Amino acid sequence: MARELYCWRCDKVLPMLDDDEWARMGPVLSQAWSRIKRHCRQHRVGPYEAMQVAGRDAFDFYERLTGYRETSFEAIWHHQASRYGPPCALCGKPLRTPQAKLCAACGHPRALAPG
Repeated sequence: MARELYCWRCDKVLPMLDDDEWARMGPVLSQAWSRIKRHCRQHRVGPYEAMQVAGRDAFDFYERLTGYRETSFEAIWHHQASRYGPPCALCGKPLRTPQAKLCAACGHPRALAPG
């Protein structure tokens, strides 16, 4: 089940997909992106307008997985929990990446395991 994490791009706590959920969501997003590009060409509209029509099934699927209605197609791409690092020891927000050496939110250095 999706878990709630702080998203530094969205600047709020949102449901993040686990790897199993992402394995199901990824193909839905890829197919929707192909339809969005085709819709843009065929109807001579911008990507935002095309997303609302051709990307609707991706929004619906994300909502079924998480219970949250996302309105940004791009946001779904980065709402994958494994893309983030562990929580900061000081502020508790997740590090931006698993390899991050300091917290981008508060600047606190990551506590590394001795060795």
